Amino acid sequence: MEKEINRRHAYYNEVVKKAMKEKFGYKNVMEIPKFDKIVLSLRLGKEKDNAKSFNNAVDELSLIAGQRAVVTTAKKSVANFKLRQGQKIGAKVTLRGEKMYEFFDRLISVALPRVRDFQGLSTTSFDGRGNYSFGVKEQIIFPEIVYDKIDAVRGFDIMIITTAKTNAEALELLKLMGVPFKKSRS
Repeated sequence: MEKEINRRHAYYNEVVKKAMKEKFGYKNVMEIPKFDKIVLSLRLGKEKDNAKSFNNAVDELSLIAGQRAVVTTAKKSVANFKLRQGQKIGAKVTLRGEKMYEFFDRLISVALPRVRDFQGLSTTSFDGRGNYSFGVKEQIIFPEIVYDKIDAVRGFDIMIITTAKTNAEALELLKLMGVPFKKSRS
Protein backbone atom coordinates (compact mmCIF):
# COMPACT_ATOMS: atom_id res chain seq x y z
CA MET A 1 0.00 0.00 0.00
CA GLU A 2 1.54 3.27 -1.13
CA LYS A 3 1.44 6.34 1.12
CA GLU A 4 -0.50 9.34 -0.14
CA ILE A 5 1.79 12.32 -0.68
CA ASN A 6 0.52 15.84 -0.04
CA ARG A 7 0.48 18.15 -3.08
CA ARG A 8 3.03 20.55 -1.52
CA HIS A 9 5.35 17.63 -0.77
CA ALA A 10 5.00 16.38 -4.34
CA TYR A 11 5.62 19.92 -5.64
CA TYR A 12 8.80 20.08 -3.53
CA ASN A 13 10.04 16.78 -4.95
CA GLU A 14 9.20 17.60 -8.58
CA VAL A 15 9.88 21.34 -8.93
CA VAL A 16 11.58 22.92 -5.92
CA LYS A 17 14.47 20.44 -5.68
CA LYS A 18 15.45 21.03 -9.33
CA ALA A 19 15.20 24.82 -9.03
CA MET A 20 17.27 24.89 -5.82
CA LYS A 21 19.93 22.63 -7.36
CA GLU A 22 20.20 24.89 -10.42
CA LYS A 23 20.35 28.14 -8.43
CA PHE A 24 22.82 27.09 -5.73
CA GLY A 25 24.75 24.42 -7.66
CA TYR A 26 24.46 21.58 -5.14
CA LYS A 27 26.57 18.58 -6.09
CA ASN A 28 24.64 16.09 -3.93
CA VAL A 29 20.83 15.84 -3.64
CA MET A 30 21.19 15.53 0.14
CA GLU A 31 22.54 19.11 0.26
CA ILE A 32 19.27 20.52 -1.08
CA PRO A 33 17.41 22.29 1.77
CA LYS A 34 14.07 20.87 2.87
CA PHE A 35 11.57 21.34 5.67
CA ASP A 36 12.63 19.57 8.86
CA LYS A 37 9.65 20.45 11.05
CA ILE A 38 7.04 23.08 11.79
CA VAL A 39 6.48 24.09 15.41
CA LEU A 40 3.35 25.91 16.60
CA SER A 41 3.68 27.50 20.04
CA LEU A 42 1.16 29.32 22.18
CA ARG A 43 1.91 31.39 25.29
CA LEU A 44 -0.88 32.32 27.64
CA GLY A 45 -0.27 35.38 29.80
CA LYS A 46 -3.15 36.12 32.13
CA GLU A 47 -5.19 33.16 30.85
CA LYS A 48 -2.77 30.70 32.44
CA ASP A 49 -4.67 31.02 35.74
CA ASN A 50 -8.08 30.27 34.16
CA ALA A 51 -8.22 26.47 33.65
CA LYS A 52 -11.18 26.48 31.25
CA SER A 53 -9.68 29.17 29.01
CA PHE A 54 -6.28 27.43 29.11
CA ASN A 55 -7.83 24.10 28.07
CA ASN A 56 -9.79 25.80 25.26
CA ALA A 57 -6.58 27.36 23.94
CA VAL A 58 -4.76 24.01 23.97
CA ASP A 59 -7.72 22.29 22.26
CA GLU A 60 -7.85 24.98 19.54
CA LEU A 61 -4.10 24.64 18.89
CA SER A 62 -4.53 20.86 18.67
CA LEU A 63 -7.43 21.28 16.24
CA ILE A 64 -5.42 23.63 14.02
CA ALA A 65 -2.34 21.39 14.00
CA GLY A 66 -4.17 18.11 13.54
CA GLN A 67 -2.40 16.47 16.48
CA ARG A 68 -2.49 16.86 20.25
CA ALA A 69 -0.64 19.85 21.71
CA VAL A 70 1.86 19.40 24.54
CA VAL A 71 1.39 21.67 27.55
CA THR A 72 4.53 23.63 28.47
CA THR A 73 5.43 24.54 32.04
CA ALA A 74 7.61 27.18 33.70
CA LYS A 75 11.18 26.03 34.27
CA LYS A 76 11.74 28.33 37.24
CA SER A 77 9.80 30.69 39.49
CA VAL A 78 9.73 34.43 38.72
CA ALA A 79 8.03 36.51 41.42
CA ASN A 80 7.59 39.62 39.25
CA PHE A 81 5.49 37.63 36.76
CA LYS A 82 3.61 35.70 39.49
CA LEU A 83 5.06 32.54 37.99
CA ARG A 84 5.80 29.35 39.90
CA GLN A 85 8.06 26.54 38.78
CA GLY A 86 6.02 23.79 37.09
CA GLN A 87 3.04 26.06 36.38
CA LYS A 88 1.33 25.61 33.00
CA ILE A 89 2.15 28.60 30.78
CA GLY A 90 1.50 27.52 27.19
CA ALA A 91 1.37 24.76 24.61
CA LYS A 92 3.27 23.62 21.54
CA VAL A 93 2.92 21.17 18.67
CA THR A 94 5.75 19.83 16.53
CA LEU A 95 4.71 18.64 13.07
CA ARG A 96 6.89 16.42 10.88
CA GLY A 97 6.43 14.40 7.70
CA GLU A 98 3.12 14.44 5.86
CA LYS A 99 1.27 16.21 8.70
CA MET A 100 3.79 19.03 8.38
CA TYR A 101 3.23 19.37 4.63
CA GLU A 102 -0.56 19.13 5.09
CA PHE A 103 -0.49 21.95 7.69
CA PHE A 104 1.84 24.04 5.49
CA ASP A 105 -0.55 23.62 2.55
CA ARG A 106 -3.53 24.77 4.67
CA LEU A 107 -1.51 27.68 6.03
CA ILE A 108 -0.46 28.97 2.59
CA SER A 109 -3.62 28.14 0.63
CA VAL A 110 -6.38 28.87 3.13
CA ALA A 111 -5.32 30.59 6.36
CA LEU A 112 -2.96 33.39 5.27
CA PRO A 113 -5.29 34.64 2.49
CA ARG A 114 -7.98 35.05 5.21
CA VAL A 115 -5.84 37.51 7.21
CA ARG A 116 -7.33 40.98 7.08
CA ASP A 117 -5.25 43.50 5.07
CA PHE A 118 -2.59 40.87 4.38
CA GLN A 119 0.41 42.34 2.53
CA GLY A 120 2.69 39.33 2.80
CA LEU A 121 5.13 37.98 5.36
CA SER A 122 8.34 39.78 6.27
CA THR A 123 11.60 38.56 4.77
CA THR A 124 13.55 39.61 7.87
CA SER A 125 12.27 36.94 10.29
CA PHE A 126 15.07 34.45 9.69
CA ASP A 127 17.36 33.39 12.52
CA GLY A 128 20.65 33.20 10.61
CA ARG A 129 20.56 29.40 10.36
CA GLY A 130 17.84 29.03 7.76
CA ASN A 131 14.80 28.89 10.07
CA TYR A 132 11.80 31.21 9.67
CA SER A 133 9.37 32.39 12.37
CA PHE A 134 6.26 34.52 12.32
CA GLY A 135 3.20 35.13 14.44
CA VAL A 136 -0.48 34.75 13.71
CA LYS A 137 -2.64 37.28 15.58
CA GLU A 138 -5.94 35.40 15.36
CA GLN A 139 -6.62 31.67 15.41
CA ILE A 140 -9.89 32.28 13.53
CA ILE A 141 -8.08 32.47 10.17
CA PHE A 142 -8.02 28.67 10.21
CA PRO A 143 -11.23 27.07 8.93
CA GLU A 144 -11.16 24.41 11.69
CA ILE A 145 -12.02 27.07 14.28
CA VAL A 146 -15.73 27.88 14.56
CA TYR A 147 -16.00 31.58 15.44
CA ASP A 148 -19.15 31.15 17.54
CA LYS A 149 -17.50 28.54 19.79
CA ILE A 150 -14.34 30.42 20.79
CA ASP A 151 -14.04 32.19 24.14
CA ALA A 152 -11.21 34.57 23.14
CA VAL A 153 -9.26 35.57 20.06
CA ARG A 154 -5.64 34.58 20.60
CA GLY A 155 -2.57 34.30 18.47
CA PHE A 156 0.35 31.90 18.31
CA ASP A 157 3.77 31.57 16.72
CA ILE A 158 4.74 29.40 13.76
CA MET A 159 8.35 28.34 13.22
CA ILE A 160 9.41 26.66 10.00
CA ILE A 161 12.64 24.77 10.65
CA THR A 162 14.60 23.92 7.49
CA THR A 163 17.87 22.15 6.74
CA ALA A 164 19.15 25.25 4.90
CA LYS A 165 22.55 26.54 6.02
CA THR A 166 21.92 30.22 5.22
CA ASN A 167 19.02 32.65 5.21
CA ALA A 168 19.32 33.11 1.44
CA GLU A 169 18.83 29.37 0.83
CA ALA A 170 15.88 29.27 3.24
CA LEU A 171 14.28 32.35 1.65
CA GLU A 172 14.54 30.80 -1.80
CA LEU A 173 13.12 27.49 -0.51
CA LEU A 174 10.13 29.24 1.09
CA LYS A 175 9.51 31.41 -1.99
CA LEU A 176 9.54 28.34 -4.23
CA MET A 177 7.19 26.54 -1.84
CA GLY A 178 4.66 29.38 -2.20
CA VAL A 179 5.09 31.49 0.93
CA PRO A 180 3.70 34.97 0.16
CA PHE A 181 6.41 37.48 1.11
CA LYS A 182 6.06 41.27 1.04
CA LYS A 183 7.11 42.91 -2.18
CA SER A 184 10.41 44.76 -1.76
CA ARG A 185 10.33 48.49 -2.41
CA SER A 186 13.16 49.03 -4.86
